[in-house]
Amino acid sequence: QQAAKRAARAALSPAAQEAATGITVVQPDGSRAPLDLDRLHTIVSEACTDLTDVADNEIIDEALKNLYDGVTAEELSTSLVITARTMIEQEPNYSYVAARLLCDNLRSEALNFLGVATSATQADMASLYARALPAYIERGVELELLSPQLKEFDLEQLGRALLPERDLQFTYLGLQTLYDRYFIHSDEVRFELPQIFFMRVAMGLATEEADKNSRAIEFYELLSSFDYMSSTPTLFNAGTLRPQLSSCYLTTVPDDLSGIYSAIHDNAMLSKFAGGLGNDWTPVRALGAYIKGTNGKSQGVVPFLKVVNDTAVAVNQGGKRKGAVCSYLETWHLDIEEFVELRKNTGDDRRRTHDMNTANWIPDLFMKRVFDDGEWTLFSPNDVPDLHDLYGTAFEQRYQQYEEMARSGEIKLFKTLKAANLWRKMLGMLFETGHPWMTFKDPCNLRSPQQHVGVVHSSNLCTEITLNTNKDEIAVCNLGSVNLPRHIDENGLNLDKLRKTVRTAVRMLDNVIDINYYTVPQAKNS
Repeated sequence: QQAAKRAARAALSPAAQEAATGITVVQPDGSRAPLDLDRLHTIVSEACTDLTDVADNEIIDEALKNLYDGVTAEELSTSLVITARTMIEQEPNYSYVAARLLCDNLRSEALNFLGVATSATQADMASLYARALPAYIERGVELELLSPQLKEFDLEQLGRALLPERDLQFTYLGLQTLYDRYFIHSDEVRFELPQIFFMRVAMGLATEEADKNSRAIEFYELLSSFDYMSSTPTLFNAGTLRPQLSSCYLTTVPDDLSGIYSAIHDNAMLSKFAGGLGNDWTPVRALGAYIKGTNGKSQGVVPFLKVVNDTAVAVNQGGKRKGAVCSYLETWHLDIEEFVELRKNTGDDRRRTHDMNTANWIPDLFMKRVFDDGEWTLFSPNDVPDLHDLYGTAFEQRYQQYEEMARSGEIKLFKTLKAANLWRKMLGMLFETGHPWMTFKDPCNLRSPQQHVGVVHSSNLCTEITLNTNKDEIAVCNLGSVNLPRHIDENGLNLDKLRKTVRTAVRMLDNVIDINYYTVPQAKNS
């Protein structure tokens, strides 16, 4: 061992060897100690183990150039991570090195906080992980960050199931993202280690299982292998006092003031615990529409959307990431032209929503009019209330009846324009601002397997799901991702492995529905 240390020291450049001799490091307790070059080499060489085209002495060499006498132990560790990070563009394997060096920092931070050890190498974790899990659960419950239900598990059995070698799978960006956003912390001290993080999520999803310990281990093994990953809200909140585990919520906003502000309140409550939002604003009457209660005229949808935008900014997702909402409007709505311009960087800023997504909800009839170079009529929804719930042939027939009524003077508030001009404006704004997105009403409804329980009025924030909504039901979607490349071997797609993954993943998603903390009753109804 001494010969290996001498060889490692000799491999450093003369400048680095000289720099190392005059440096003392300030320890966490305030004491000073000479720079321990041997420990430095142990940490870095361990981080480079089994990786090709990476050199531990180059990282140490470069890091030593940036050190000074009186550097703190924390700054020393950070310097190693940053040095490895700068080398990623030369050789991608340095991403694993940087992740392992970051993991070393995390071990010191977490194990010290939990009172398990002051620091540890990756090799030490074979025994320390089993000790750290019960200490972590105890401390998390004591700090009111974790649910007391987690203490009901067999923590000794679960501790033995943790696989420390899976810490080596992370790339730098993956582990840094977990560190910044996902790991449980107290006063900015992260005391959750990567495998404990996966076990916490697995335990959170197994709390209502009959054999909760074996299920937790099954869920843990799937998550920690990266074969399947739960969605962000599940990773944030599983096992906590407020287990809001669902990903997206779809709402329909009613056409009355208390209903509108109730919907904005629901947005805030759902966003608080990391839910993404899709709002259907089509029922709300347009600019200039008559308000019977006040004998006045409506300001339309746009001013309310400004409030929605600012709510998403104000109620960021539990202080962890930005609030996220998408508002949908059907193409026949009289406010559609202003809606299309919501993301423009010019014009009256009071009628702009720079932090919110927008999407067109387009009936097939509009596209037919574009192809035929025909006229298109815009209405206020309080004059044509049933169009919102109609699709396909029924929508076309009723829409044409309303156009006839507008021509005969029975409907006073409407606007006629060339369908192709509106389409051109929609495409122009999409090109200029990326919004509003194009989503199609009729295919979503005609292909919906839930036509017997309602109408699909919008998609969600990410436009990958279509579920029915109404004033009593806020649709909820629960997401997870199967990592397909992990299911491919020399024979192609491994269907047996995929079947096993999907079975466990669906069990986890089913459990989300049962365990979920619903912040508004309409979501629980749904």
